[in-house]
Amino acid sequence: MIHLQGIGKTYRLGETEFAALAEVDLDIERNEFVALTGASGSGKSTLMNILGCLDSPTAGAYSLDGEAVAGLDEDRLARVRNRKIGFIFQNFYLMPRVSALDNVAQPLIYRGVSPAVRRERAREALTRVGLAERTHHKPNELSGGQRQRVAIARALVGRPELLLADEPTGNLDSRTAEEIMALLTDLHRDGVTLVIVTHDPGIASHCHRVVRLHDGRIAEDLRQSPRPVDLAEPHPPAHA
Repeated sequence: MIHLQGIGKTYRLGETEFAALAEVDLDIERNEFVALTGASGSGKSTLMNILGCLDSPTAGAYSLDGEAVAGLDEDRLARVRNRKIGFIFQNFYLMPRVSALDNVAQPLIYRGVSPAVRRERAREALTRVGLAERTHHKPNELSGGQRQRVAIARALVGRPELLLADEPTGNLDSRTAEEIMALLTDLHRDGVTLVIVTHDPGIASHCHRVVRLHDGRIAEDLRQSPRPVDLAEPHPPAHA
């Protein structure tokens, strides 16, 4: 589904050039569950932006589902994003003054979907993430985990072929993070291709493949047996 060959990304700061990525070769098959890891500054967020067609490489070739996207202009990249890719962000980026239903339906406006169909598909997406009873709640009436579920539903409403998650559990406690990973694992079982950026080895351990970046290059590409999600109730603290 994803084919990167010789991908490079160079930024210019005044007279100085900084190579965020260099000679990255990466293939991701349909329905893979991949974690992109690495220290701060390793290039993983830059790579995520290129995968999501939010940025263009300065060198190399990128094909998404057989379509060469590396050289597309911004309008055509926007159409690819809207048609093929769903995004989940650490900070949710929900509209605070509208309901969960309207937040989820928002991406369908740009596809020209009618209001009735938008609302129907938004309800379906919220049901899929376990929030059927929260459709009319605004973000400030929801917990952090519920807000992230709304963000996941928004990413799913367009029925994307690729789901990209940038630190999707970064603002959540460990229990809620496990719940979100359980949901993402279910989506993967349903056939969604998932790529997650994370600095957390525990989150990466739930994925089937871990790609570690270092200084803008792929340092490791490991396949693994994913660790099952643990949703057991936490033990009460021991008393002295």
